[in-house]
Amino acid sequence: MTEEHNADGEVTWHPNPKTPEFTPPAGAVDAHCHVFGPAHEFPFAPERKYTPGDAGKDMLFALRDHLGLSRNVIVQASCHGKDNAAMVDALESSNGMARGVAVVAHDIADEELDRLHAAGVRGVRFNFVKRLVDATPREVFMRTAERVQRLGWHIVVYFEAPDLEDLTPFLKTLPGIVVVDHMGRPDVSLPVDGPDFQRFVTLMAEMPNMWTKVSCPERLTVAGPPYDDVVPFQRYLVETFSDRVLWGTDWPHPNMKSHRPDDGLLVDTIARIAPTADLQQALLIDNPMRLYWAD
Repeated sequence: MTEEHNADGEVTWHPNPKTPEFTPPAGAVDAHCHVFGPAHEFPFAPERKYTPGDAGKDMLFALRDHLGLSRNVIVQASCHGKDNAAMVDALESSNGMARGVAVVAHDIADEELDRLHAAGVRGVRFNFVKRLVDATPREVFMRTAERVQRLGWHIVVYFEAPDLEDLTPFLKTLPGIVVVDHMGRPDVSLPVDGPDFQRFVTLMAEMPNMWTKVSCPERLTVAGPPYDDVVPFQRYLVETFSDRVLWGTDWPHPNMKSHRPDDGLLVDTIARIAPTADLQQALLIDNPMRLYWAD
């Protein structure tokens, strides 16, 4: 890969990811990744909080093949706002091997939702991370959640651990399947069995419709690669909720400040967080296929 740079001249993703030592099972899904631009074709949103380098569909699909994966779930990122054109273009170019999670306006027409569904979108994302997006009233999110149920879509929620207690009553009222990005971004310097992470575990136990992505160790780590401080949190969720977990690379790792994650190394962590063939099958194939390709 050729290095791409953001507006500050920083390299925004690893230009030469290693070949993983772990071989994913045939049909494995990267259930959380993005496409950015290219900006000359798919401009970034004026209201964005950061400007990434170009990382388009061809790069994503080349990375997928390099890592030994088979399918992608492409999640709309905040830098593209509510214009899902780049993501939809990637879905329509994937020969059915990609699905999408959209970000939509509160007043989007039913016809546009139908068009997104036909392209391969199967979920809508609600972002509560204040440094990334402006706040949206929860009643607006709820109306959107209710509207997409006719399509069988699920709701993806992105928040940080300090916000979980306040968000819990709202999350419990959401209809359908609710997927939490990146384990709710726990503080991995605290114990796995401590009250902070266990608050999230308890919510997962209380909400059988809640799933989570055991992704983004590169964002959560304090120790750095190979993410020894994050693996216990990921493994705990994989072993406790084996039928409701997903895994993804988060490529191209937008807005990273600490280091450039190597996606080959991220694939190698799979064997540490899902140590048996049955857990790997559920995490990488059965769960994402049930959620995104059931139809």
